[in-house]
Amino acid sequence: MTDLDICAAQYCSSSGDLNANIARHFQLMELAAKQGVDFLLFPELSLTGYEPSRARELAQAPDAEILQPLRELARHLAMTTVVGLPLRQPGSDAIMIGALVFAADGSQAIYTKQHLHSGEEAVFTPGDGGALLGVGSEHVALSICADFTYPSHAHAAALKGAGVYATSVLISENGYARDSEILQSYAKEHSMGVLMANHGGPSGGWACAGRSAFWSPGGDLVASASGTGDCLVIARRRQGVWQGQVVEVSLHSVLPAL
Repeated sequence: MTDLDICAAQYCSSSGDLNANIARHFQLMELAAKQGVDFLLFPELSLTGYEPSRARELAQAPDAEILQPLRELARHLAMTTVVGLPLRQPGSDAIMIGALVFAADGSQAIYTKQHLHSGEEAVFTPGDGGALLGVGSEHVALSICADFTYPSHAHAAALKGAGVYATSVLISENGYARDSEILQSYAKEHSMGVLMANHGGPSGGWACAGRSAFWSPGGDLVASASGTGDCLVIARRRQGVWQGQVVEVSLHSVLPAL
């Protein structure tokens, strides 16, 4: 079993400010790369914050020019990076909650949220998921928030051969105990690592719990943020054994464009 370094970027999004969020994603990507991370996962809708009422205004096509610097940085750092945003597809009015995958080799992939929370259907269209990602010799399955509340979603990932189930979420204080128990159960039941990246501060009116985490195959909690705020939750596999590290970060403020 090869060595692997994966990371949840717990992040406090700036509401609706795509440019500021991109600049701060750059900072977290560079910090993660300095830690030797191979795979970096951001929370649900990390580039915009959770703003359904503004989703149509903020939505981007996968090949939008504003997103290309993220793709180039991921290639330069040789670090597969997953970011969240509202996605629109050419020739369609549908808006989906999406994750863009900027791979270490410069390629790009898309994952779209399959299962919507109640009320999200007023703005968003259910997506169709996405393929497993290759990160080194490992297979990584993606999930966005409500997707993981369906046991069939994690089961399908395991059947396809995923060794890591990586979920981008927005989990509030009220929902954290239940949701973390679900994710831990998948690590136990399917013998796969489970990585969860949550928002580190309020978003869309929700008081997010932070506490991004990683459970190793078998269900042991290897690493977890202690609470809210920006940080990197890193899980390292060495000779088949997982070890955790949490790196607190202080991001530079970004001045608005004039």
